[in-house]
Formats: sequence, C-alpha cells, structure tokens
Amino acid sequence: MSDQQTFLRDAMRRLNLTRDNFSDRIGIRKRALDTWLLPETSSEFRVMPDIVSKFVGEILAAELLKSASTQSVYVNKTDAPLREQISYNGRPQLLSVDQFSRDSLEQLFRVTDIMQPIARRQKVSRILEGAVLANLFFEASTRTRISFGAAFCRLGGSVCDTTGFTFSSMTKGESIYDTSRVISGYADALVVRHPEQGAVDEFARATNIPVINGGDGPGEHPSQAILDLYTIQREFSRLGKLVDGAHIVMVGDLKYGRTVHSLIKLLALYRGLRFTLVAPPTLEMPAHILERIARGGHTVEQSASLAQGLKGADIVYATRIQKERFADEAIEGYTPDFQINQALIDATCGAGTIVMHPLPRDGRPGANDLSTDLNHDPRLAIFRQTDNGIPVRMAIFATLLGVENQVQHSMRDVSWRSPHYVGPDDAVFDGVA
Repeated sequence: MSDQQTFLRDAMRRLNLTRDNFSDRIGIRKRALDTWLLPETSSEFRVMPDIVSKFVGEILAAELLKSASTQSVYVNKTDAPLREQISYNGRPQLLSVDQFSRDSLEQLFRVTDIMQPIARRQKVSRILEGAVLANLFFEASTRTRISFGAAFCRLGGSVCDTTGFTFSSMTKGESIYDTSRVISGYADALVVRHPEQGAVDEFARATNIPVINGGDGPGEHPSQAILDLYTIQREFSRLGKLVDGAHIVMVGDLKYGRTVHSLIKLLALYRGLRFTLVAPPTLEMPAHILERIARGGHTVEQSASLAQGLKGADIVYATRIQKERFADEAIEGYTPDFQINQALIDATCGAGTIVMHPLPRDGRPGANDLSTDLNHDPRLAIFRQTDNGIPVRMAIFATLLGVENQVQHSMRDVSWRSPHYVGPDDAVFDGVA
C-alpha cells in the first residue's frame, strides 16, 4: 500500500466516512478518489494533488480539535505510546481484546496499513533484525503458528518453534512458570497457544518480555479477532459501508469458538450494531458475553433458523464445530440444512454481503462446515482474511517491541519477483486493493 493510500484510508477511518461521503466532504468526484486509492501498479492510478492532501490534513486537524473539546470516542485520550495503552499489568503483552479501546484499535490499524507493502512482498524491512521469537504451541495449529512466524521474519527477526506437549519439558513435570522464565532468557517475544483457558496468562506472569495469546482453549484469540475486524473494515471501505450500524451474523459453535468471543467484544466498541447469533442447541454464545454486548446498546437476536438469520446480513461469520472441546455434548457437526453454501447465500444475501471464517474449514464428510462451492464467489473473504493476518501480526510485534514508528523509514524494494495475486482464483475488485 502506497503512502497515498495509507493517508486516505486513515483519513476516512478517522472521520468515520465512506468513500462517497469522503469525496463529498473534500469536494471532489468519487471517481477521482478511486484513482488515488488504486495501487501504484495500476494503469489508472493517479497521484493526489498536493492541495488536496493539505486540505484533508486541515480537516483532520480541525476534527481532532473539535473531538478533543467534546471528548469524542474517536480520539486518543492520552499521549502515551500505543505500546503503553494496550499493555497488560504494565507489561507489553497482548492477552485479551479487553486491552483495547476503539481508538487504540484504530491506531493499530494505521500501523497495519503501513505494513501492507511488506506483507504483500513489495518491500522488505529488517527492523527486528537480531530479535528472536519463541512460538510455543501446545495445541494443533497451522495458520496462527506460521502466520506469527512469517510476520516476525518479514520484519527481519528469526523464529524458534515448538509444537505439542510431546516435545516440551512439561512432559517431565516442568511448571508453566519455569518454562516461561527459561524461554524468556532465549527469546525476545513469546507467542503461546494452550488448550487450557487462562494458561497463557500464567506464561505472561513469569516474564517481562512481550507475550501474545495465540489462543487459550475456549477463552480468547485476540490477534485473530483483530485481523477479522481489520478485514471487515477493508471490505467495508471497498463497498462504501461503515462498521457502525452493521448487521453481523455469527454462525456455528458460539460456545467454544474463541474467535467469536474475541471478535464480538471488539465489534461492541462500535455503535448501533445488530448481531444475529445462529448456533446448534447447547452451543449458544455464553450468557456473560451476551450481557456485555447488550450493555453496549447493541441489538442481539438468537435464531435457530440459518436461512432466516442470514437475511440482510452485512457480514456472515461462520465457525466450525469445536469437537475437541466438547464435554457432554453429542453434536458431531452441522446438519446438512445448517451448512452455509452458494445456494443459501444467493437466496438470502445481497451482493454486498461478506462471508468470513477463521479457518480451518472442516472438509470431512458430515461436518457440513462452510462449503467449498463458494470459493469462486467474490463475497467469500476467507483468503483475504488470512492474508491480512500477516500485516496485523507484524503491527502487533512492532508495537509491543516499540519500533512501530521506525518501520516506514526502514523499507526498501524487494529483490525478487512475486505474483500480483497470490491465489489464481483471487477476486479482483476493479483494481481497488
């Protein structure tokens, strides 16, 4: 993403405006704005005039001054660095989405925008050269583990991995405290996934280096929720929508699905949302989360009918059945009429609906998870979602290690050739990245 794209997207987010509203605000045609938002590699890309850039800067400055006097929720209430704002017990650690305000999220997204050229193989940075990440995964993972490792490497760091209890000294009786303290002497940051809720907090208490929660049982998965929300914002920006007032449908295992627990908390920081929750019996969203969302003034509806629940959705967020966490539940998967597929989406959703899933999709017979027949539908955002995991996690590392303000000046062009679209079937949206 070019500096121009980053500047304009940041301005639209700060002003909480769609592309249509933003172009009206600065007095230009939407078509002109679209050409400024195109990638520099596009034949239709145009450089924004300096006078427009100056005018937008003046609008942002005036809005900041106005917001400061009215204590708006959109501006930062403190001059503290983002690293300090999202710290946990005074330490630069990311254990829960509860550490974020709406403003600190927006600040992290601005850092994420800066990371996009590196994540998309257009630029390289060595800002974390010499730093070592310890990926401690005591539960199966592909995307999260490799995504964190790739994000750290793309900033110049190196990664040490361990997967499962079998290859851990915990099989010899070592405590979480001892393991965390020992590994902290080897590495500069830890990413921990553990099957027990609260275990990552124990790792964090034993060290002062950054610890990131990569998933703790049925508890939370903060980085996944952050990249999901970032994806929603980018998709909505393309479609001319705002997160405020959106209709979000969450489908599947809402009891044990830690991704939906974290995401719904982050979405609750926005205004006037409507949530429709569709889950099999006994796998509904926990009551304490429902109470929290309701206190934020949002509308929460629960439905047993998938077809009815999907109507009017802006976002459909599907999750797989988390069989590995079941206690007494007998459900093995969705019934066939519970599956989200092409026919159902066509029948109930509009052209602007976005379909998401944290992955992995359960493709085994009888699972009836999100259907692969949607793979060629541009409304399916699951691969754009996973791609966004790299810049988001790069932004998290840079922020927790205190180098986010140095990234912009550390970039240089890549020396290899990479494809413009990673997947041969990736959707093309009129050249708007």
